[in-house]
Amino acid sequence: MVKPQPRSKACPASALASATLRVAARLAFAAVVLLCFASAGYATPLSEYQKRVKQATTALETLANSDGAESVYSYQTRDAETVASVRTLLPKTETVEWNGESFAVDNSWLHVELDRYAADKTPERYDQLKRITMRLAAVEGRVAELQPPAPGGATKEEENRKLAEILQRSEYARQVQQESAIARVIKRIAKWLRDWLPRPKQVSPGRANVFSKIAQIVVIVVAVGVLAFVLKLFLPRMLSGRRAKKKEKAKARIVLGERLEPDQSARDLLSEAEALARRGDLRAAIRKAYIALLVEMGDRKIISLAQYKTNRDYLRAVREIEPLYVNVKQLTDSFERHWYGLASATETDWVAFRSGYEKALIR
Repeated sequence: MVKPQPRSKACPASALASATLRVAARLAFAAVVLLCFASAGYATPLSEYQKRVKQATTALETLANSDGAESVYSYQTRDAETVASVRTLLPKTETVEWNGESFAVDNSWLHVELDRYAADKTPERYDQLKRITMRLAAVEGRVAELQPPAPGGATKEEENRKLAEILQRSEYARQVQQESAIARVIKRIAKWLRDWLPRPKQVSPGRANVFSKIAQIVVIVVAVGVLAFVLKLFLPRMLSGRRAKKKEKAKARIVLGERLEPDQSARDLLSEAEALARRGDLRAAIRKAYIALLVEMGDRKIISLAQYKTNRDYLRAVREIEPLYVNVKQLTDSFERHWYGLASATETDWVAFRSGYEKALIR
């Protein structure tokens, strides 16, 4: 029979190290629990959730577009990367905050549909992709309805109130006062003429008619002269005041979420894009060059720039202009694929985009 060996006495240093490890393990477990509760308690603002839904919708829309130069392998790689990025943008479950309350959002349907799309290798998979994209767009639209109105979006009542306030400003009141002053001057001159002219005497009817006609002609000539003098005196001031009002201070513009300074031109943006390309940030360079294209078309009065418009809105604005529409569509597809679709950009992509930019502006 084997006898159990007697336990050796642990030295004080070993006992102290063992106790220290146990305390450290407990503290680490407590920290993990706290982190879990902290992450579980974090709620995403509704505006941020809407932004991610919109980005996921645009990313899936880019899969329906493919350049002729893109190989099958490149498209399959981009397809897998885009699906993975959408999964990351919209996890299966998350907490969204709206009006001070937290709501549990279930995005698991999206992951189930993406699994079916990834597993399907038939041509019908693109119909399924279209249904997913339309459903995401509908979700984004419903979430947008919950958002408060934009600061620039005033109602008709507010616009009428602002118009009434504008009409009560000093410059409009001053114009009315000037017109009243002119009328008063004319009345005073007319009264002075009546007082200066001699009063008619009793004459025969025939001579009275002649004198009456002469007096009317004299009064008309004098009145026209006075009116010309008054207009010459006050009209330049009135016109200069209107020209001064028309010169409004240029305001900053916001194009595709990027704030542009009032004096920032398309050439400046293109220079920034080329600097980004030299530093190797080709994806950001394509985005900056695309915004430069929109600003250039806005300066040429081809499109109108607005903060709420998307790249697809600008593309639809040039649909009737050929061949500009074809060139702008190629640049828009490239921009969406590399910026929203999260596809990696190469030097060849940048050179092609830069060439397309120059081609689109030759009109």
